[in-house]
Amino acid sequence: MPNRATSCYPRSLQRSTTKRCKRIQIDCIKRPRNMPASKNFADHAVAEVDLDLSPFLKRYKDGRIERLLRSTPVAASENPANNRGVATRDVVIDHSTGVSARLFLPSRAAMAAGSRRLPLVVYIHGGSFCTESAFCRTYHGYATSLAASAGALVVSVEYRLAPEHPIPAAYDDAWSALKWVGSLADPWLAEYADPARTFLAGDSAGGNITYHTAVRASRDGGNMGVNIEGMVIVHPYFWGAKRLPSEEAWDGATVFPPNGVDWLWPFVTAGQAGNDDPRLNPPEEEIASLTCRRVLVAVAGKDTLRERGCRLLDRFRDYYARTGGEATLVESEGEDHGFHLYSPLRATSRRLMASIVDFINQPPAPELDDSLHWHVSCEGKKIGRTTTSAARTAPRPMILGVPRRPFMDVFGYGMDMKRHCSGSSSTTCMAYATSKIGGGRAKSASPKKNYGLFSGTVWPNKQAYKGPAAALPGARHVIKNMW
Repeated sequence: MPNRATSCYPRSLQRSTTKRCKRIQIDCIKRPRNMPASKNFADHAVAEVDLDLSPFLKRYKDGRIERLLRSTPVAASENPANNRGVATRDVVIDHSTGVSARLFLPSRAAMAAGSRRLPLVVYIHGGSFCTESAFCRTYHGYATSLAASAGALVVSVEYRLAPEHPIPAAYDDAWSALKWVGSLADPWLAEYADPARTFLAGDSAGGNITYHTAVRASRDGGNMGVNIEGMVIVHPYFWGAKRLPSEEAWDGATVFPPNGVDWLWPFVTAGQAGNDDPRLNPPEEEIASLTCRRVLVAVAGKDTLRERGCRLLDRFRDYYARTGGEATLVESEGEDHGFHLYSPLRATSRRLMASIVDFINQPPAPELDDSLHWHVSCEGKKIGRTTTSAARTAPRPMILGVPRRPFMDVFGYGMDMKRHCSGSSSTTCMAYATSKIGGGRAKSASPKKNYGLFSGTVWPNKQAYKGPAAALPGARHVIKNMW
């Protein structure tokens, strides 16, 4: 692995993930406690760094891993009044590996549905395979917004992170989570979820994991118990051994420098694979094996990974043009990688959410025949049209803001919770999580099995999306930066 000198966060990420600073530059090197201050400190610090994957993590020559992108953990609560009308609960899926998940149940949608079940979204978070958590404030807030806006039961997967658990651990954990979802062993899943309307969704590295989970389900799913109706892949991480023209240069401001992307895959696979790995550039026969007939790919105009996402969408489009299906591209102009997570209240983030919500809630695709849905390439070429012409009104997404505060450790919380919860009930697990984070004592279980659907006032949606209805699925949605 080549050495690389330490570097600061890109300015675009500084503005999004830390408090605004009047200084133009931020000193990214921190002096260890046992090292005296001296003019040679910077040289020592640079010499210690073995690999710098800022803004995500650094690896030092002594084997230490410093995770830079970390947000505060948030405790789950089965009382929806504590989370904008969405009840949440943590479960351990596999005690042998510690794979777990946080469930998000929108109480208003569950009560209004009656006998009709809710769409089911299995969400896989991003973070370059090596940072972030389903329990952190960033992804807790996003999954809450998605559940409330789409009226869907969301299962946010907490998978093992590299380099402690190199690829394919994350793929295996996502597969374990999908099989667990299909078993309907959890009471919320058994009572409220519609396994026939299951969606796989994820962003960045989670988008890559989402795609490969769908491929595995198409190949090995069999009688798994769920029907993957569609995929939502936001700013997906795909790459290759040879850079595309748009990936040759870096302006110093975008989140992902191309040379950092070059080093990421060998790092998260513990040196067992390079950028020529087909898991980074899916072969045609793999795409042709997919059984789900709908896919939404979202890209950001300034993202280094943008063109890879566009090319993947084109390949979906070409495949669906022959077999029937729907491929939708949503492009956010003027935005960078992951902008919707760190600036969720801006207009472009709300419109991206509206597009995803509309994709999830559109009527199921008809049986395969000679008709085509709209298919769109990155150039916006329409090559077919849908048999359904009735317009739909887009739901009004509920978006939660993310406080702009310095990040704190979350990885240790997740691993500690998993070790503590091994072999324990979800109630014991929740009590530990609450005390670990610093909240109040866990409440005893109610004798009434309402699974968090408490009566009373639900917090009003003060941040409801008031923009125009989203375009029909299958169209090329270009979201301009209105911030």
